[in-house]
Amino acid sequence: MEVIVKENYDKMSRLAAKIIAEVVREKPRAVLGLATGSTPMGTYKELIRLHKEEGLDFSQVVTFNLDEYIGLPPEHEQSYHYFMKENFFDHINIPPGNIHLPPGMVENLLEACRQYEQDIKDAGGIDIQLLGIGVNGHIAFNEPGSSLGSRTRVKTLDNNTIQNNSRFFERIEDVPKYAITMGIGTVMNSQRLLLLATGVNKAHAIAITVEGPITALVPATIVQLHRQATLVVDRQAAAELKCSYRDSPHDLSEAVAYIKRQKGKKS
Repeated sequence: MEVIVKENYDKMSRLAAKIIAEVVREKPRAVLGLATGSTPMGTYKELIRLHKEEGLDFSQVVTFNLDEYIGLPPEHEQSYHYFMKENFFDHINIPPGNIHLPPGMVENLLEACRQYEQDIKDAGGIDIQLLGIGVNGHIAFNEPGSSLGSRTRVKTLDNNTIQNNSRFFERIEDVPKYAITMGIGTVMNSQRLLLLATGVNKAHAIAITVEGPITALVPATIVQLHRQATLVVDRQAAAELKCSYRDSPHDLSEAVAYIKRQKGKKS
């Protein structure tokens, strides 16, 4: 697991976008797992800039979002369908048929969950999954106590999550109580994880995720076991980490340059 601490939110977002852009450039038909919420908005803004100013091409990219509220139609301003459309999809050249989000308005939810898993499999699996983290350590809508091997399913939202998300609604009573979400096992099947966190309110969750024991009570701790997980956080979110972590991404060229310098010293 690689932990990168950036000075502020903007630098964190630019690095996250750079990592995703590298995946897309290397594999034009990359399968991206996407997240919603305030944390990734800066990343989406930078990806849009890269598309418009530097030609980053999304024409073959396939996307799968982590979750969606149950009971909100796609056109509802607080639905994740609406969020992704307004903040990302409408500003890049991705074909609508390549976009996948869990359906929040179908009656056969069990079949919808099964089909979502099958769609991910049919697409070849997720190449890089973008994640946020809740103050209680949840990833997607996998609340504390979620099975670490879980698959896409319906989840009842934790009171803490409902309270935190109420800022997006007129009244707390309007916040949906249920969501359809990728499971932790689904997330862990991704080839690469990219978890972002910003702000002092996420510092405790990040400290436990990075340095604490792996536990279902803090679902994000499972990322410690992933073969290629990168955490990019700002200094506020890193405030409770006990160890020192890099302030720039690991770069193979740095290692090669170091070897050359060492060889130069011997000669």
